[in-house]
Amino acid sequence: MRTKTVLTDGEGGREIASAEIAAEQDGGWRLLARRFFRHRLAGAGLVLFALLALMALLAPLFAPYDPYAVGRSYLAPSWSDGHLLGTDQSGRDVLSRLIYASRVSLSVGVGAVAIYVAIGTLVGAIAGYFGGWVDSLAMRITDVFMSFPYLMVILVMVSVLGPSLGNIILALGLLGWPSVARLIRGGVLSVKEKEFVKAGIALGYSTPRLLFLHILPNVIAPVLVNATFGIAVAIITEASLSFLGMGVQPPTASWGNMLIEAQSFSTLSGRPWLWVPPSCMIIIAVISINFMGDGLRDVMDPKGRR
Repeated sequence: MRTKTVLTDGEGGREIASAEIAAEQDGGWRLLARRFFRHRLAGAGLVLFALLALMALLAPLFAPYDPYAVGRSYLAPSWSDGHLLGTDQSGRDVLSRLIYASRVSLSVGVGAVAIYVAIGTLVGAIAGYFGGWVDSLAMRITDVFMSFPYLMVILVMVSVLGPSLGNIILALGLLGWPSVARLIRGGVLSVKEKEFVKAGIALGYSTPRLLFLHILPNVIAPVLVNATFGIAVAIITEASLSFLGMGVQPPTASWGNMLIEAQSFSTLSGRPWLWVPPSCMIIIAVISINFMGDGLRDVMDPKGRR
């Protein structure tokens, strides 16, 4: 896939063009979309994720009950009672809590990835472009962050800051950027030697303009793939923290803290409606995102294009 990056001298309108990775010149986004949906699992994953996102955005419309309303506890799923997935130990409707919990899980996934992609992109771009001691310092800091035991550090941060939605997003975002920084740095190191970058320098373009308008668009593709898988990892991490009691705190519903009751054998064996639905939602969300990531990887991989 190739596109044309154009720089002009501002006087005679002379064009300096170079072929760089980004999108097919004749196909553009439509060709990329066709290639993506040619991967059937990726298309199915996108549809599933879109449905989950829609459910999260329109939770008050889809939820049959107030997720915090208390009623008869441990009602089994029943059409006649109106509780399609039963009720929990406090008599709250499981289906309504499941729908509202999607807001928390997707917010954690998207929010954490947005933070660490922004940090990683900035660090990697600066390190790769300037090189020298700046690159060495940035990469040593990256190595230090990568050496941390991920889950243990998050547990400590959440313990210190407090187990809230915002703090979980912040903790995941501040610890996930090193892999993105390495991807961006490697791409910038390669692209900055291209002729169109040297032409921009000769024409007097500022460093931010060259870096963010001409170099980064040509190296961002692997980060998009990394970000999709990162959303899945963040959702699983949030569910794990909530299951351990260090995540989103009740009565706020999340798929992780809905699984807390699964710790007892009586619930596992006699009340499956309390733990099977949130487990299935986590599996569906993670699988759909991973399918999307596989599709993006195939589209962005030059060796796999036809």
